[in-house]
Amino acid sequence: MMVETVLARSVRLVCAGGLMALGMQAAVAQTDAAPDTMTRVEITGSSIKRIAKEGSLPVQTLTRADIDQSGVNNVADLVAQLPSMQGFITSSASVNGGGAGVQTASVHALGTQYTLVLLNGRRMAPYGTGSAVNLASIPLAAVERVEILTDGASTLYGSDAIAGVINFILKKNQRDLVIDGTLTAPEKSGGHTTNFSISKGFGDFDTDGYNVQLSYSHDEQKALNASQRSFANSGVHKFTQNGKQYATWQTSINSTPANVEVVTPNDDVVLNTDLLNKGGCTQANTFSRSGACRYDYAATVQLLPQLKRDSVFANGTLRLGKDTTMFSEVVLSKFTNTARYAAAAQPLTVFSTDPVTGVKTVNNNYVGAYNNSVVPLLAGQGVNPNDVTDALLYYRGADAGGRTDEYRTDAAHIVLGVDSSLGGWDVGAAYTHSQNKQIDTAVAGYMSGNKFEELVRTGAYNPFVSNPGAAATLAPAVLQQELDVIRSKIDVVSAHASREVFTLPGGSAALGTGADFTRQSYKDNPSRIAMGPGPGNPGWTDVEIGGGTGSQALDATRNNWGAFAELLMPVMKDLEVTTAVRYDSYDAVDKKNVSYDSSGNPSPAGKVGEDVAKATYKLAARYTPTQSLLLRGSYGTGFKAPTMNNVADPLKNAGSSNSFPCPVKAPDPRAVYCRPGSSEYGLLDRGNPATGAGALQAETSKQATLGFRLEPSTAISFGLDMWDVKLKNQIRTFSQDQLFTNPVLANQWIAVYADPIQKSNVLVAVRSPLNLASSHFRGIDWDTTLRGNTPIGRASVNWTGTYMLKAEQDVPGVGLEKSIGRFNSYDDVVFRVVSKLVFALKTSNKLSNSLTLNYRSGYHDKPITEDDAAVRSVNADGSIGGVVAMDRDVSSYTTADYQLKLDYVKNLTITAGIRNLLDKDPPFSVRNSGGGNQVGYDGRYADPLGRTFYLTGTYKF
Repeated sequence: MMVETVLARSVRLVCAGGLMALGMQAAVAQTDAAPDTMTRVEITGSSIKRIAKEGSLPVQTLTRADIDQSGVNNVADLVAQLPSMQGFITSSASVNGGGAGVQTASVHALGTQYTLVLLNGRRMAPYGTGSAVNLASIPLAAVERVEILTDGASTLYGSDAIAGVINFILKKNQRDLVIDGTLTAPEKSGGHTTNFSISKGFGDFDTDGYNVQLSYSHDEQKALNASQRSFANSGVHKFTQNGKQYATWQTSINSTPANVEVVTPNDDVVLNTDLLNKGGCTQANTFSRSGACRYDYAATVQLLPQLKRDSVFANGTLRLGKDTTMFSEVVLSKFTNTARYAAAAQPLTVFSTDPVTGVKTVNNNYVGAYNNSVVPLLAGQGVNPNDVTDALLYYRGADAGGRTDEYRTDAAHIVLGVDSSLGGWDVGAAYTHSQNKQIDTAVAGYMSGNKFEELVRTGAYNPFVSNPGAAATLAPAVLQQELDVIRSKIDVVSAHASREVFTLPGGSAALGTGADFTRQSYKDNPSRIAMGPGPGNPGWTDVEIGGGTGSQALDATRNNWGAFAELLMPVMKDLEVTTAVRYDSYDAVDKKNVSYDSSGNPSPAGKVGEDVAKATYKLAARYTPTQSLLLRGSYGTGFKAPTMNNVADPLKNAGSSNSFPCPVKAPDPRAVYCRPGSSEYGLLDRGNPATGAGALQAETSKQATLGFRLEPSTAISFGLDMWDVKLKNQIRTFSQDQLFTNPVLANQWIAVYADPIQKSNVLVAVRSPLNLASSHFRGIDWDTTLRGNTPIGRASVNWTGTYMLKAEQDVPGVGLEKSIGRFNSYDDVVFRVVSKLVFALKTSNKLSNSLTLNYRSGYHDKPITEDDAAVRSVNADGSIGGVVAMDRDVSSYTTADYQLKLDYVKNLTITAGIRNLLDKDPPFSVRNSGGGNQVGYDGRYADPLGRTFYLTGTYKF
């Protein structure tokens, strides 16, 4: 309803602007002067309007022709194709990988949180409280071009622009009625895509003094299931390494019927009633191993979730006089990402732990089924039932279906502004309102703990045995409701001015200056079942089986302001120097609600954290000793303020860890909660609201670029830029690997927690952000183009790429960690080389085609130890043997895309193409963490669709 209401108001606003322009046409025509032959524009990375040309900063530009040539269907895929992009969040990560329906950008592998995404040069509401934007909210059909600044820009744009800026510039001054449609179909099943857009403009700004443009687009992608691709359809995948055969072993002890770990003072015994009674594991996707039934969860997940997007874009420009233009723009979108992963893997227990005394008692909800189904089998396993001190259920809710979340984002972005000239100054002011509402809805697979326990207590459902008609029995317990609603909003008032100020030997120096004020608000309202029992949810007893019961609400706001000045000086005819300085001030976070720690102690509302203020500067130079050679360089500082989530987030359940051996050892009293072998443990996250010495401080950076562009003729162009970024005081949490494998960190951060779902004490890792690390990134970007005439047409070759020289992080107490070509402790990979080579041939004005080669270098796979139990040997008879350590490399990944473009019918353009022309499978990987639940490859770095055909038609009326 919010989107529809804002849409109606916004369309009325833009149309009203167009009608006002019609009424003023006569007056405007009398005062208009002839348009300039050379229009001055603002370039991403500068506040000074100038004639567009190659500047002192490295800016990559994708035109609409480049976008069409890419063959992609959405903004996120367009960004992912750029060689300078690494470390972003993909749609596949929503399949139990923490993506939560979000798709992002990241320049040079620094991370999403350091890349600023702009829409027409203005900030958008983030999906959290930093600056990271969900790219799924931007309609590709409305984008005219994309400018990517691959250098830090905190001095102009403020916090969060340390790695660079991506500026999506939308279409304007369109008059035609344009209809676009695309159908995309993989050769194999799954993952089909449809796209449709329609747009119409009214008025020509240059001649009529106004333009109004309206457009609508609908995009839809079907899900791709793991069962539809042989390279990822099972967690047990056989492969050959150094002449020997092995198999991935990414299966789960959580099964249907439940495996039961029976604990006595002398031993732990794991058994499964179906296996003992029937001699086999009879449920789908289960198999027998070591006295238990294992569940092949990887066979049940999605490789790509289902995506839907509806977007409306409207803008209007109105000339109010010779030098004054009023403008408005509205972007509204509704995006849903429906992700299904494995059925609930829920540890439960027959013995509850009193949260106050810590004394174990019988859980009457489960004890009847346990006594009837499990106890009669204990004697045959050599266990005296009276010796049992604990009995844990490793339960899989397969009878309730795969857990499915619908992540929906309703976004609205509205801008009103004016540009003018006053006293020799180019001036402008704008108001931006940007917001999004993110809704997580349980569609299937999650269950109400109270209703599930009632079914078990009454005997209607027994988790220890096979249940005929179990899906119908469990249906009343399956949740279909909103789990969480997050509202993120920014309101920005900004003003800027630029003008020529004095004369230098090379020409007129220009000054740009500006200021902005931002108010940011964030509200996280989890449902009562997502919160679960606790002081913040009085009277509530229910929990969410398969989910993250233990959430808490957050209502927070913060104000910040900034001011900048930029001076461009043509010191000589061939030498241009730019200096810039900015000052930003962020208030402490105003937390408006009470939250609670793990002991139930309240944290009152009020100011948390501290004010943060920082000045930054930048120096840049551009030298053209000859007409064909440009030399450029820059040096600057940057900063990133702590986000409101960093500071104010309450304690919340963050799900399960990867599998680790128990991080504490006896006689430590926490060791009694260890699980045997390599097991998953709980994760809790919280902000850092401290003041004084322990308060979060701003992250700081120093960045530099040095490059050149050589164009000896119109047929040859070569550019190269080396860049370097150093970060200090990085706000990070310790990684899972660090917390569970470093004894010093485990002693500090591993705790005992009364889990509301298990109703039992468990071990958890508590993660809180700290100014923890320093990092250093360095690399080279290149861009080469060759053009020329051939006997069959006009040909061109464009080769772009990024070569990483350094990507390392230093954490005190942990050490220096290098990430190029290998997994780091946060389960990310930085590729040494990413490149794109495009061959294009235009045989006439009506026919053109292109061939694109996409390349990612190989890397060292995630090291697997025997404790991980993620890889096993394969015996000579083909059976699966024991666990082994695995140290291997992932091969490089090269794909080819072909496109044919036809313009034989007036006003109609037909584009046909094939992505992954050679049907290359993703490179095999044994990784067992990072990204989503997919197995056999890494969904963050490779496309599972295979050979894919697409057909696009564009018609202009």
